[in-house]
Amino acid sequence: MSEVPILEDTERTSGHSALRKNIQAAMALAGAVRSTLGPKGLDKLLVDDQGRILVTNDGVTVLETAKVEHPVARMIIDASSLQDRQVRDGTTSTVLLAAEMLNNAWHLISEGIHPSIIARGYHQAMQLGVNALNEISMEPSNDNWIMRAARTSLAGKGELSMQKQIAILACDAVKIMSDSGNVDPNLVKKLTISGSAAADSELVNGLVIAKKPVAREVRGNMDGGRILIIDGGIERKSTSTNASILVKDTGVLEEFRRKEIEQVMVEVEAIINLGVNLVALKEGIDDEAITALSDAGIIVYRRMASNDMNLLARATGASIAYSASTASESDLGEFDSSKEQIWNGVTHWIMRGPGSGLTFIARGGTKEIIDEVERCFDDALGVVCQLHKEAHILPGGGAAQTALARRIREFANTISGREALAVEAWADACEIIPRVLAENAGLDPMDELLSLVSAQAKDGDTIGLDVNNKCNSDMFDAGIIEPVSVVRQSIQGATDSAIAILRIDDILWAKQDLEVPEDVQY
Repeated sequence: MSEVPILEDTERTSGHSALRKNIQAAMALAGAVRSTLGPKGLDKLLVDDQGRILVTNDGVTVLETAKVEHPVARMIIDASSLQDRQVRDGTTSTVLLAAEMLNNAWHLISEGIHPSIIARGYHQAMQLGVNALNEISMEPSNDNWIMRAARTSLAGKGELSMQKQIAILACDAVKIMSDSGNVDPNLVKKLTISGSAAADSELVNGLVIAKKPVAREVRGNMDGGRILIIDGGIERKSTSTNASILVKDTGVLEEFRRKEIEQVMVEVEAIINLGVNLVALKEGIDDEAITALSDAGIIVYRRMASNDMNLLARATGASIAYSASTASESDLGEFDSSKEQIWNGVTHWIMRGPGSGLTFIARGGTKEIIDEVERCFDDALGVVCQLHKEAHILPGGGAAQTALARRIREFANTISGREALAVEAWADACEIIPRVLAENAGLDPMDELLSLVSAQAKDGDTIGLDVNNKCNSDMFDAGIIEPVSVVRQSIQGATDSAIAILRIDDILWAKQDLEVPEDVQY
């Protein structure tokens, strides 16, 4: 009897061959972002298939924008993306750590150590490393420490004047939000305006929306009042079906139009009776309604984006009404001021309410610079928000990772069996951070690492590599610091990814859908 193929039209790679290809993909991915790490890191220029250009120093932006097809590489990118969503910094470090853990694991596997043993050792080392971070960290004594952490997250991104301005604005935004009792980076709206320097970016205490009132003769300047937000419009209703109406008398048509206008005016009267000063509509408004509301002194903004409507509701305490006819007093919100300002020939509506309402104005000479300014603000804001939630900081410059490696090696000496080798391999992987920092600064990675380890053994865990001055120094004194949540998430995400990849010993590729890639494609 002939053997029936089970996996038809499928190409299979298993055992060490599968693991080797997976590790090669991870190393290639790390190589793509390796040169972006640290204050001496370089930018990447990406051009998509439509010729659009992206220039960035942000590791996760490079990886998410590039065309990466290998599934294992995608797993590491997902870990980096999670790092970005959770703590907004340390995305490149996550990729480098995961790749180095896999590379070190391959050397152990080549010596006959089973991947499951390595996975257990890595998990032990990660748990000890997370606990050790609490011993190394300290609480910031004042806001200056938080400012330094924000500037550290921006190291190597743009010019120094821009970094300083962005860090200040991020700290100001969190302070304003904390005063209102709701610190959430999603509450800060981003608006881009071209034509000036990146250092001219600013934070507006209020919502800025590129809109002007529907009535041209009306100015949107007002000191306080009530606002109604409607998830719809004030306009004549269209029929829900494709129907044809035969009209034999012109009077019937006039009556039909009159009834439509009457329905619109009923909604207008309902708004006037509520005693509102501002109305924000998601959809359009008829001319008759514009005239009636303007005569009543009510300012109307139409065709609002859904996100802007939600931010308006948060800032004013309003509830978004389904329609004007169903709106009630409980749906109304309060605002402190409403004014207009013209930037680059475009009218912008600036509205301040009692709730959280902030707008970051990203400026720059080109679209590429503006986009990078916006990404930098997101990173700095995320870091400051993390410190507001968990006020603990670590020394930067590779100091925290080097200290972890030293402690984990001491722990490995207490373990018997092959798992001790895996724990040591995990510790070695942590040292990829100071090595790459030195490499990107034009220094010898091995010499700088040995010097750093010796300096820490003598002067303590806060000694790190100051690449700007090309020496070892106390990172707290130098102001090079990062939130403990960033480093913790980085080592957890990298370790989990490495363990998941080590447990893969069989790869099945469907020929009709995918081709087996030899490497990561960009």
